[in-house]
Amino acid sequence: MNVIYIDDDATNRALLRDMLAIEGITMAEAPDARTGLKMISEGDFDLILMDLRMPDMNGLTAIRQLRAGGNSSGHVPIVVVTADISEGVKELCRGAGADDFLEKPVYMDKLFDIIAFARRRTKRSGVA
Repeated sequence: MNVIYIDDDATNRALLRDMLAIEGITMAEAPDARTGLKMISEGDFDLILMDLRMPDMNGLTAIRQLRAGGNSSGHVPIVVVTADISEGVKELCRGAGADDFLEKPVYMDKLFDIIAFARRRTKRSGVA
């Protein structure tokens, strides 16, 4: 399984990298949305984890660009990973094209539920 996590905070990326390693998953990392979008356009990912609040380009804008792109990444599950639990945030994320929402601090059981969802979706689409 190919996972990318886009987050401007190196500590957050390290925590998720360590959690995913428990499942034997290697995670690609991007420190900002523009770098992440470039990596996604050049790679083949089964799951995109996206921080919501980043400088320069926020996660919602990046998600909208991915969904509007019309390429294969437009169908990859996108999960917003954020500490912003204010009213209406989940609806904004889903409206932008996110498939799910993971609150920080991230708990392993919730992360692994997301991984299981992405794996099931990948199998249904016929991707190994």
